[in-house]
Amino acid sequence: MLPACSNNPISSSSSSSYSSDLHNLKKPKTPEHHLPMKNATTFNFLHTHISANPRFWLLAAFLSVQALILFITRSAPLSLSPKPPATNQPHFIQHRFPTESDVRDQRSNRPSIPDDPECQSGRVYIYDIPSMFTKDLVLSECNDLHPWRWQCGIGPNDGYGKDAVELAGILPDNFVPAWYRTNQFSLELIFHYRMLNYRCRTREPESATAFYMPFYAGLAVAKYLWINDTAKRDWHCNMFLKWVKNQTYWQKNKGSDHFITLGRITWDFRRLSDPGREWGSSFLNLPEMEKVMRFNLEKAPGIDLDISVPYPTGFHPHSKKQILQWQSFLRKQNRTSLFTFIGASHGSLDDDFRSLLLSYCYNESTACHVVDCALTPCNNGSSVVLKASLSSHFCLQPKGDSYTRRGVFDCMVAGSIPVFFWKRTAYDQYQWFLPGKPKSYSVYIDHEDVRKGKSIRKVLEGYSKEEVRKMREKVIETVPSLVYARPKDPSESIGDAFEIAVEGVLGKLRYEKIWNEEWKDDEDDENVLTR
Repeated sequence: MLPACSNNPISSSSSSSYSSDLHNLKKPKTPEHHLPMKNATTFNFLHTHISANPRFWLLAAFLSVQALILFITRSAPLSLSPKPPATNQPHFIQHRFPTESDVRDQRSNRPSIPDDPECQSGRVYIYDIPSMFTKDLVLSECNDLHPWRWQCGIGPNDGYGKDAVELAGILPDNFVPAWYRTNQFSLELIFHYRMLNYRCRTREPESATAFYMPFYAGLAVAKYLWINDTAKRDWHCNMFLKWVKNQTYWQKNKGSDHFITLGRITWDFRRLSDPGREWGSSFLNLPEMEKVMRFNLEKAPGIDLDISVPYPTGFHPHSKKQILQWQSFLRKQNRTSLFTFIGASHGSLDDDFRSLLLSYCYNESTACHVVDCALTPCNNGSSVVLKASLSSHFCLQPKGDSYTRRGVFDCMVAGSIPVFFWKRTAYDQYQWFLPGKPKSYSVYIDHEDVRKGKSIRKVLEGYSKEEVRKMREKVIETVPSLVYARPKDPSESIGDAFEIAVEGVLGKLRYEKIWNEEWKDDEDDENVLTR
C-alpha cells in the first residue's frame, strides 16, 4: 500500500535540485575571442609605432582618465547593494537549510530597512481561494470514514484540536491550556491559521516576496486514500491547479515564488506509474508543481523543493515566556525509566521491527517502559504517551508507516532523547529544525545490528550521566523549533517551527533574487566592456 519506503525513482520533472543548481552556478567569463591577441610580430610593430609618435601618449593618458572615471561611477552603486557572501553563503546553497539559529543570525546580520524593520526577508501574500479547497474539506462528522484511517476532531481550535483537559493533574495548571488533542495530519489548518495572523503578511500582492496557497491538499487526498479510485483522489488537486493557473501572480513566475503546506508525507502526493503502486495522488508529479516549494511531513530524498517540517504535537505554547517555562519544567523531571517504547506492531508485515522492539522491551521491563498502542489508545498525544515520555531518559523511534513518525516529536517535546534505527527517520529530514550534529541530541543503533542481537539496553547504559545530561539539554534547547505555537499576541515573534519554515522560504527567495540581480549586473558590465 504505502510506498514510503520505496526506492523507486521519482519523475524526472520533480527531481531537479534547486539548491544544487544554485550551488553550481558560475558567473560568465569574458569570452576568449574578446581578449587581445599577443605575438612577437604584433608587439614589435606597436612598440616601434608608439615610440615614434608622442601624440599617442597624450591620447592614452586622456583615455586612461576617462576609463578610471567610468570605473568609479559604475562601481559605486554596486558596492551599496548586497552581494552573496564569498565565504559564508546561506546554508541552503550548501544543501543544508537554515536552523532556527541560522534564521536568527541572518535576521541580525541583514541591513536594516527603515520602513519594514520586522520583515526584512519580505512579505507573504495569501490567496483567498474558494472554500471547496479549504473549509469544505474539513470533516464536520467522521462517520463517513473508518476511525482507524482518520482521526476525528481535526477542525476545532483552528486545527489545533480539542483542549487536552485530561492533562489536568498530570501537568502544572499553567501548562494545561497550551496542550491540545492535535491530529497529526492537521498541519494545513494550523499553517493557514498562523499565516492569516502572520506579522509579515501583506494584502497587496504587488509588494509580496512569496505567495502562499492555503489549499488543504492532504485532507482532499486522504478521503479517498483507501478506495481504488485515483480520479477522486486527483479531482481537488486538478481543480485547484486549474484555478491558480489563472491568477495573475502565478502566471508571472509560473509558481516559482509560491509555496504550500501538505499535511501528509510526500509519498501521498507522488503516485507511481506502476499499475501495482497506485497509492496516493499525482499532485507533485504534475508540471504545474515543478517550481512550487512545499512543506510536508516527510520529504523525498534529493528534492530540495520538498521541505520537511515537524509533525504537530499536542503542545502549542501561547508565548515565548511559556516555552521558557516549559523548558525549565523539563529539566526538573524525575526520569525513572532508562528508555521507553510507544507504538504498536505491524502484525501483517513479515519480520516487523516494531514487533521485535515490543518483545525486547517486555523482556527488559526493569529498564524499558512499554506503551503498547494496540492495548492503550495513543492517538493525538494522549496522556499516557506524555507521562511515558516525561519519565524516560531515552525513547525508541523505529520507522512508522514511513521512515518518519510523530512519536519522534512527541518524545522530544517531553525532553526524552530519541534513539533512531534508520538515518532517514530524522538525520536526512528536518534540517531546518534539528541540531546539525546528530550525536549531540540522539543515539543511532542500526536496525540490522538489533536484529542480530545487539543489546539496546547495554548501548544506552554505556552513556555516562554527564553525556546523558548534555544530550537531554540539547533536546530541551531544540523544543522551540519543534512546536507550532498558538500565540495570544500575533505580533510576537516566538521562533517556533512555523516561523522557521516561513522565514526559511522567504530567505531562500530573497537570496535567489539578490543572486539573479548580481548576475545581471555582471552581465551588463561585461557587455559594456566588450562592445
